[in-house]
Amino acid sequence: MTKANTGRAAAARRRANSPPQVGHKAWAGRMSEPTDQLVDAFSSSLPVDRRLAFHDLQGSIAHCRMLGRQRIIKPREAARIVKALAEIRGELLAGRMALAASDEDIHMAIERRLIEKLGPLGGKLHTARSRNDQVATSFRLYLKDAITLLNAEQRGLQEALRELANRHLGVIMPGYTHLQPAQPVLFAHHLLAYVEMLQRDRERFAACYAHVDVLPLGSGALAGTTFPIDRAFVARELGFSEVSANSLDAVSDRDFALEFLAAAALLGMHLSRLAEEIVLWASQEFGFIELPDRFATGSSMMPQKKNPDVAELVRGKTGRLYGNLMALLTVMKGLPLSYNRDLQEDKEAVFDSFDTLSGSLKIFTAMVPHLQINAERMQRAAQAGFTLATELADYLVTKGVPFRDAHGVVGAVVRHCLESGQTLEQLEVAELRRFAPEFAPDVRRWLTLAAAVDRRRARGGTSMRNVRRELNKKRP
Repeated sequence: MTKANTGRAAAARRRANSPPQVGHKAWAGRMSEPTDQLVDAFSSSLPVDRRLAFHDLQGSIAHCRMLGRQRIIKPREAARIVKALAEIRGELLAGRMALAASDEDIHMAIERRLIEKLGPLGGKLHTARSRNDQVATSFRLYLKDAITLLNAEQRGLQEALRELANRHLGVIMPGYTHLQPAQPVLFAHHLLAYVEMLQRDRERFAACYAHVDVLPLGSGALAGTTFPIDRAFVARELGFSEVSANSLDAVSDRDFALEFLAAAALLGMHLSRLAEEIVLWASQEFGFIELPDRFATGSSMMPQKKNPDVAELVRGKTGRLYGNLMALLTVMKGLPLSYNRDLQEDKEAVFDSFDTLSGSLKIFTAMVPHLQINAERMQRAAQAGFTLATELADYLVTKGVPFRDAHGVVGAVVRHCLESGQTLEQLEVAELRRFAPEFAPDVRRWLTLAAAVDRRRARGGTSMRNVRRELNKKRP
């Protein structure tokens, strides 16, 4: 054995016999003293990112298999590390793995546990990677799962709305502009508007998924790695469609998280609009729906109250979704390349938005099928407020009157009705002819809610034929 080989063997023996660096930072060798406890408490992200534990293990196992496959570490060493990571997964599932504030984050906690189990061999896992690409990988794996779950939950709410629309297909309600009665529409048509919004929300998340589905592992801290790694193998192991093209970009940008938060904010906005309508419809003034008791609350003081707290909370939680988007946009603004510790603030916003949306979608999906619809109240409301005035104007147009002139004529008719205390349906034809000679007895056929709805047959309109077609449409 040469002198050099003898020296390396002695060093290896010393490392093997040295105790694991429990409680020490991975980067402690550079420092002359331990970090202050205040720094540990201030900088630890463990309470937040422990949610990434299983995604970190998933990434580490794929990385380790690649290291062994490429002979960067010995295959038998890789096998031992993978086995130990699987054991750690079991410990986490059983709640038997203790976490310490000195771990800094879940990634270091897992590595610390690995070294406790394997000794210095555990330190080989971090070969050819940095926490920067490691964390970005775990975060993207989490988001892929989160988007998949949200997609299923949005589809569930879409189905609940469609089922409610199908059960009440013939119910007519007033459509509103400026919250004033405007024109009659099918209640089902109104519900399907939210199905369309949710469909676009799902498409936005799908577009976000495509940008999330890129593997950053292998980018190292910022410049890549000198080891002969196989990133394509790791991507296949983890189910990523692509491998990132630029190491600086891969570890330092969070635009994929911002896309998620933007899509979440838009979905929250749509849910808040539905929530607001549920609150309005359940009020004494509207009375369009009755909330199931198990999805309502009462008052601690007023015995008669039945409050729509669920819808109010969904509406209120939208503020958190907007805030999370603005928070991360602000974190990212002006950050120089590449990684900065500011990026630690990315996960809390994403986790909170996911939890908020998932909770809102689940409770709406459970509540919507049990809403009791007051069809008679809706019909009465649709007949009030001169909602058939546009029908009268359209009738005149069919008689050759320019629409702008017809609009003026019917406006005068409505003013006459308000002054005389009549409705449009109560006016005799002779009385209508005082405003325009084109009115004839066939105008009666135009002044019913059902006829007004049925005439909206142009694509996207509220006619029964259109609504049935939309209800029968297959959605992905």
